[in-house]
Amino acid sequence: MNTTLESQRTSLPLTNAPAGLGRNIDYELFMDCVHCGLCLGSCPTYVETGNENDSPRGRIYLWRAVADGRAELSDDVRRHLDLCLECRACETACPSGVQYGQIIGSYKKDAARLGSVFPTLNTLQRLMLFHLTPYAQRMRWALTPLRLLQRFGLGGAVQRLSRFLPQSLRRMNDIIPPLSPHYGRLPELLPAEGKRRARVALFVGCAADAFFPQTTLATARVLQRNGCDVWIPRAQVCCGALHYHAGLVEPARRFAEANCAAFGEKLAEVDAIVNNAGGCGPVLKEYGHLLANGSAFAAKVRDISEFLVDLGPIAPTHPLNMKATYHDACGLSHAQKIRQPPRQLLALIPGLELLPLAESEHCCGAAGSYNLTQPEMSEQLGRRKARHILDTGARAIFTGNVGCLLQIARYLRESRPDFWVAHPVDALWASYSGEAPPHSQRG
Repeated sequence: MNTTLESQRTSLPLTNAPAGLGRNIDYELFMDCVHCGLCLGSCPTYVETGNENDSPRGRIYLWRAVADGRAELSDDVRRHLDLCLECRACETACPSGVQYGQIIGSYKKDAARLGSVFPTLNTLQRLMLFHLTPYAQRMRWALTPLRLLQRFGLGGAVQRLSRFLPQSLRRMNDIIPPLSPHYGRLPELLPAEGKRRARVALFVGCAADAFFPQTTLATARVLQRNGCDVWIPRAQVCCGALHYHAGLVEPARRFAEANCAAFGEKLAEVDAIVNNAGGCGPVLKEYGHLLANGSAFAAKVRDISEFLVDLGPIAPTHPLNMKATYHDACGLSHAQKIRQPPRQLLALIPGLELLPLAESEHCCGAAGSYNLTQPEMSEQLGRRKARHILDTGARAIFTGNVGCLLQIARYLRESRPDFWVAHPVDALWASYSGEAPPHSQRG
């Protein structure tokens, strides 16, 4: 489909729009975009392709044209819409306050309604994405064989054997990092150290805890060290982000209902629901849109960095003598507008020199399931991010989301397997406890 921005018109939506596409949002949201182009430089896919159809204003025009009945939802149109990362960097750049996330979300919901979610995925990938990843216990069991092989020094053999896997499975294997032993099960209540300053509930999540259990532990311990009673509800489940961003609203709503029930028992007694995954936070904070009774839950959700800075963090004392840099996870910086709190926490660590990172707020290409659904663009963005990180001269990179940690580590491993890729809370706990990882001794 050949579309030009000059051909845009401000017609009202036509009544013959195919299958009622684009009717699930207020049409005025389309009209908020004045096509000024200030979003272009912030859009990672446009920066890579230079194609207006791969820009925020181009995608708004395409989806509006479909909603108007002026264009069909062809494979070509879908290709441009599906290439969107949903990073929402355009919302940060937009002076008109365009709610781009709502617009691209409208497309995703209609695509799901038409039964065409992620058409590039095969059956096995769909099963793993929607029926394995969002379930913490299943993920832990699925990763157990790899944990054991890595523990006995056979991780290299697995990588060599992976060459014989189909390309789709090889990509999934390539992103798996060195896995720390899983802690098993935390007590339901962890008491504050010293004077109690707050009571919090900890949202553990699914994939984040399966891949990075050490970060779950560090989060709980940092909260305890800062005077927090930490309650960990047993019945909590996935936040629903994978389904929600795929336009599968009903499954996402069921996850939300389960979490509201699990946390609702003591919701009035806690000061915050703390989570450490930047990709989970935006969805948790939108439970009020998913559920009629979700607003009370959503109002208490805080990212770990956001909560600690508001609380007033206790200064860590053990030095981490190294140079590091920080990547802004999209779910934190664009969706939640959380940029300074992680940097403020890292600045407290003695000996840690935080270096600026070029294009820090550009998506790394993880974007939830994007590295599976759009592997070529995901790889381009992952390698671009890795180059910028290496250019800083740092020995460590910190970022506040599980997907970013997996993606960035994957591409840094190719040239720098000794690079420390970690969550800010891992660095903070290392400085509290003195249990510094080996990487921090190499800077």
